[in-house]
Amino acid sequence: MNRRVFLKSSFATLALPALESVSASLPAGAIKASGVRPPTRMVCIGNSFGMYPKRFFPKEAGANYQMTPLLAPLEKHRKDFSVFSHLDHDIKGGHFSVHSFLSGVKMGDAKGMPEGNISVDQRAAEHVGAETRFPSLTIGSEDGLHGGCQMCWTRTGVRVPPIAGPRELFRKLFINVDAKAQEEAADNFELRSSILDSVKDEASNLKRRLSGQDKDKLDEYFTSVRDVEVNLELDKRWAKVSKPKAPMGEPEDRSLVEDIPVLYDLIAIALKTDSTRVASFEMAGTNFDTSFFGLSSGYHSLSHHGKKADRIEGLVKIELYQMQQLARFLEKLKSIREPDSNGTLLDSSMVMFGSGMGNGNAHVNTDLPIILVGGGYKLGEHKRFPTEKIKRVPLCNLYLSMLQRFGVETETFGTSSGTLTGLELA
Repeated sequence: MNRRVFLKSSFATLALPALESVSASLPAGAIKASGVRPPTRMVCIGNSFGMYPKRFFPKEAGANYQMTPLLAPLEKHRKDFSVFSHLDHDIKGGHFSVHSFLSGVKMGDAKGMPEGNISVDQRAAEHVGAETRFPSLTIGSEDGLHGGCQMCWTRTGVRVPPIAGPRELFRKLFINVDAKAQEEAADNFELRSSILDSVKDEASNLKRRLSGQDKDKLDEYFTSVRDVEVNLELDKRWAKVSKPKAPMGEPEDRSLVEDIPVLYDLIAIALKTDSTRVASFEMAGTNFDTSFFGLSSGYHSLSHHGKKADRIEGLVKIELYQMQQLARFLEKLKSIREPDSNGTLLDSSMVMFGSGMGNGNAHVNTDLPIILVGGGYKLGEHKRFPTEKIKRVPLCNLYLSMLQRFGVETETFGTSSGTLTGLELA
């Protein structure tokens, strides 16, 4: 492979999420109202260090459990959510396995899986395709633990870079480009299309001279090229469609801790305006300014509390704030009525909160803290699953159920063994 082809290949493999459901026949413009029921939404929220288990998980199973200190902020929404215990991905790796939270598959094991290590939000985004301006919104921080937010992945193993702050998210949702910028974008579309065409032609010629193993690598490359093509087509379709009017002024970026409520508000608006139906929000731990809580130790340091009471209290203070902001977000969704419907935005939105870390102090990725809210499910209980390894229920079973509820026609996801038993629609 000569230098010229290599450079072009490097450009084209900077792939964005695969959107296989995009059809060339789809018209540009906003999706029409379903007329039957509001579209289903999915919101996935995660943090880096889990939740302190003794303050999170109820002792009792079923609907009559006693609220724990960390669940207490959700008391008002008790009938709208369920908490799950003993669900996980049966993988080890400490902090690095946190990156598998939404996929259930380590990056190193992705080649052996039918869909790689694609995360549940991106699998849902493929299903949405061009029906919304943004198939998904990935929100987080670029300077968190081990290289920033790494919760969302495409099927080709590419990390989906996060929108790093409320100002960037606001501009993405509401700021329209002027005529000159649209012309420049059109020129850029043509340039990118020409490069892709050239890369595909040269790669096809190259494939005839490769060994079997190299052909497999080149097939992966072709998949990435297809990803770029699909996203290029999506950009073209929405380039001249006006964005919704901003219902608020442009926010300022402060710290992640202070930005959390604003980011939640913007996610709610994005769902309300049908700018997207899939959103993920990762709170990368090392970007938490713990001085906001009057603490001198960092979030990561406190997660390794060594069972010291004062450090546990500091950690719980951070986690309680996250739960309070989640409760506020749910209240926001519940306050938004769906057009031509008796339901609320929460009724049609699956909100999943959790972490790929079960116990930060012990660095274990088992028994993950998981909450599911809304989505039209029959909820309101603590569902406790078996702890015996032979009876273990994969967290991916919940993800498979969520995907099917979202409309994705699939019988598997990640390491699932089926849908989640006992999760029923209301």
